[in-house]
Amino acid sequence: MPETTSQILERVGLIPVLRARNAGQAHAVVQAMLAGGVTVVEVTMTVPGALDVLRELKEEYGAKLLLGSGTVTTADQAQATIDAGAEFVVSPSLHPAVIARTKANNKISVPGALTPTEIITAWNEGADYVKVFPCSAMGGASYLKSILAPFPHLLLIPTGGVTQQTAVDFLKAGAKALGVGADLVNLAAIDNGTPELITEAARAYLKIIAKFRTESAELNALSQTRLSSRTR
Repeated sequence: MPETTSQILERVGLIPVLRARNAGQAHAVVQAMLAGGVTVVEVTMTVPGALDVLRELKEEYGAKLLLGSGTVTTADQAQATIDAGAEFVVSPSLHPAVIARTKANNKISVPGALTPTEIITAWNEGADYVKVFPCSAMGGASYLKSILAPFPHLLLIPTGGVTQQTAVDFLKAGAKALGVGADLVNLAAIDNGTPELITEAARAYLKIIAKFRTESAELNALSQTRLSSRTR
C-alpha cells in the first residue's frame, strides 16, 4: 500500500518552508533538496505565483514530491492550494475555517499555534499536527517539551529556530517533524550559483534524524531488556 501523507511527513521528518522570491528560485531550491533526499516541501502563499508553482511542481515531480502549502489563512486559499496539488495545508496561526476546509478535502491540516490554549484549541478543531510557531521565541526545544508534558497525545511540529545544531534537541523533546527555514531553504545558495549547499544541508538533516532514531531505538531495546530481566 502507498504511504499516507502523515506517514511520509513523519518518515522524512522535515518540512522545508519555501519562501522563494520567484518561480525559478523555487524550482531550483526544490531540485537541490530532492538531490539531497528531502522529498517534502511547503510552498508558502508569499511566493509570487504560489499556485502556479504548486501546479508546476506537481506536474514535474508527481508522487516523488509531497507538496504542501503554507501561510494559508482563509478557507478559499486552502481550497485553491489543494486544487493546485497541496496534500497538506500549513498556517502560521489558528484559523478554524482553514482546518475545516482542509479536512473536508481529506488533506492534512497543520495550523500554527503558540500558547498552550492555542495549541489545544487547534487540536480540538481537528488539526492533524500543530505547528508550534515561532517556537524559538518561547525557548525552543524546552518549550516543546513543556507543552507535551500535560498533553502527550499532541503531534507537534516546531518551526522557528530549527537548525542542524538544534534539531536533535527538538526531536528529543518529542517533535513529530521539524519545520525548517533558511538553514535548509538557502535562497542565497541559488542566487550565488551554489545549489549544492542546499543538497548537502538536506543530506545532513536526514543523517541527523536517522542517527537520532537509531540511537533511540537502541536505548529503547536496552531498556526493554533490562525491564525483562528484572521481572524474571
